[in-house]
Amino acid sequence: MTIKILGIDFFKGKVNQVFEQLKNHGGLLTVPAAPALVTIAQDQDYYDALLQSDLVIPDSGYMVLIWNMISKHRINKISGLEFINYFIDHIDAFKQDKFFLVNPSELDSQINRTFLSEKGLNINENDVYTAPFYKGNVNDTVLLEQIEQQKPKWVFINIGGGTQEKLGLFLKNNLSYKPAILCTGAALAFKTGRQVNMPTWVDYIYMGWLSRCISNPKVFVPRYLSGFKLFGMILVNKSNKVAPIENNS
Repeated sequence: MTIKILGIDFFKGKVNQVFEQLKNHGGLLTVPAAPALVTIAQDQDYYDALLQSDLVIPDSGYMVLIWNMISKHRINKISGLEFINYFIDHIDAFKQDKFFLVNPSELDSQINRTFLSEKGLNINENDVYTAPFYKGNVNDTVLLEQIEQQKPKWVFINIGGGTQEKLGLFLKNNLSYKPAILCTGAALAFKTGRQVNMPTWVDYIYMGWLSRCISNPKVFVPRYLSGFKLFGMILVNKSNKVAPIENNS
């Protein structure tokens, strides 16, 4: 149930099937956006994390539009926000499971824990971890030991795209068991108010990028403009892996 785009196996099904697979089998979930996908030739560690993920959902509406224009094998968008919305709507099915949150700051840790606790999850202070600023190396042995000791069924990684996937792969490769590792980044922040409010209908019509650009043009306009390179990458490579660009500096 996947379609290979740029060598990456994107999940072809529906959001409920994503949850069923994670709930029953665990695994690493990644949600790459267009601005991150255009870096795969320069960032092999990030590319490897996508290639080795158990589930990669097609979050980028731009990628989906390009692919459906050039291929008869169509794919439907599943956004990180749609994933989070489904999770919250069906939270009763997960209340008995143990959760662990990885967040970018103490404030985000407090906000995310409070939000999910209000939704009915039992998350205490030991179930929350504030990630350091990773400078290239994301082999976080402190986090690894904490998760290994507590053995949560679900690990939410809520840090920036491009880094969270590498951290997720590190955990996947080094934990002694197989939890669901969710690299959903800003998706939870849309619900807590830490990111711009994102109505479901805006996400549905592939305009989430515009909401973010309006909310913070200095940050998001350059980021999404860089994503236009994805068009050429897909036309050239289609289903094939992208060749790495050597850094000669």
